[in-house]
Amino acid sequence: MPPVDIHTHLKPLLPGTAIESCRPEEFFPQAGGYYSVGLHPWFLPDVSDDASAGEPQTFPEHILREQLERVARCAAHPQVLAIGEAGLDKLARAPFSLQLELFRRQALLAETLQKPLIIHLVRATAELLHLRRLLAPAMPWIVHGFRGKATLARELLHHGLFLSFGEKYQETALQATPADRLFLETDESPCSVEALYSHAAQVRGIPPQELRQTVEANIQRCFFCHK
Repeated sequence: MPPVDIHTHLKPLLPGTAIESCRPEEFFPQAGGYYSVGLHPWFLPDVSDDASAGEPQTFPEHILREQLERVARCAAHPQVLAIGEAGLDKLARAPFSLQLELFRRQALLAETLQKPLIIHLVRATAELLHLRRLLAPAMPWIVHGFRGKATLARELLHHGLFLSFGEKYQETALQATPADRLFLETDESPCSVEALYSHAAQVRGIPPQELRQTVEANIQRCFFCHK
């Protein structure tokens, strides 16, 4: 049976019931567990650059390569089901140009390894969609912890992305998401995944078991069909 929680930072009580998200230095796979590994924009390396004001920032290639190699080594492990969370966050301290480049490289790694990309997205929708048009990925891109309005949900869905909802979200956005593009997650919340399914099913006006079966099918299709 596939995991029903596609994104958590907490250790699942039962291995295999959730996809545990971690950074490369946190990756210590346990028997039966599932993982995603990536470079979160909050934890990117502290790099300096000599660009003058108003000029594009550049970063040492060896640092970029080292960062990606750390992810690639972990991501090749058979228990790693996805790359991420990668992300674009205009509120993060890391230079946005660095975020863009490492996101691009992680997206390409996801294509190489044929694994989905889990995305942390904050105030950077235009840049995300620009990269998607440039890269034309075949693997699923999943915006995790989506809390935006239905209008934003429809825009992301129109461009082929999947949405994952946690404990807090706009109910109209959940209702606007087609069943075959929908995931649920606990992220950092202590809320049980069963409670998430129960509430989401109520919002969508369907039985919890029907929603669970739908999301399990999505997980099987996105995370396991390429293994």
